[in-house]
Amino acid sequence: MATPSLLLLLADGRFPAGAHAHSGGLEAAVAAGRVSDLASLEAFLAGRLATAGLVGAAFAAAAHRAAVAVTADPGAPAGSAARSDAPAESDARSGALARLDAELDARTAAPALRAVSRRQGRALLRAGRAIWPDAPFADLPATPGGAHQPLVLGLLCAAAGLSRVETATIAAYGTLTGTASAGVRLLGLDPYQVQALLVGLADACDGTAADAARAADDPPERLPAAAAPLADIHAEIHATWEVRLFAS
Repeated sequence: MATPSLLLLLADGRFPAGAHAHSGGLEAAVAAGRVSDLASLEAFLAGRLATAGLVGAAFAAAAHRAAVAVTADPGAPAGSAARSDAPAESDARSGALARLDAELDARTAAPALRAVSRRQGRALLRAGRAIWPDAPFADLPATPGGAHQPLVLGLLCAAAGLSRVETATIAAYGTLTGTASAGVRLLGLDPYQVQALLVGLADACDGTAADAARAADDPPERLPAAAAPLADIHAEIHATWEVRLFAS
């Protein structure tokens, strides 16, 4: 099956959602001496995929599920979000997304990482509203900092007509590529070798996405809760730096 162009566009680091400004915790890990070469970068990426990647992909897939749970128009693309204005449908979607937002907040121990997730969600939402103005973004929870990024991604992918697995793939892929690119800048690594490293992680990324898409059928309380305490500590330390190359 051919890869949809919209999947490639939404997974592209050049999509205007601000992902390029974040290292996924790598900057702090490099400063702490925990990542210093290609081998340690690979281990860092594998760990990130198994924790933040799995959790983010599962919540993005669950948000996608919430977006398409309402019966879509017969002529709409398969997997696309419903565009009905029925109050009951909107209320059901709002309730599901609010539960997901609360559960993801509970899984994000570090206040710095919660703030980053919501900041990235706001940036992605701006792009989503400009491209798909009819998507049900108004049903996202009206929290002070905005909805978490995976929830916005789930609605955006549903609006684009992508499947749940494709949504999870974009989320999992995003946890790898931005951090890998940051590794090139922070460590002066050979970009060709870093790309080869990503190729080597491709099967693991696809497997993580498949696991996340299946998990999305579970209630929000039972979604993956993999954690990386050291990453949480690094995030809090990084947030105190006055001079840094990346926002996180």
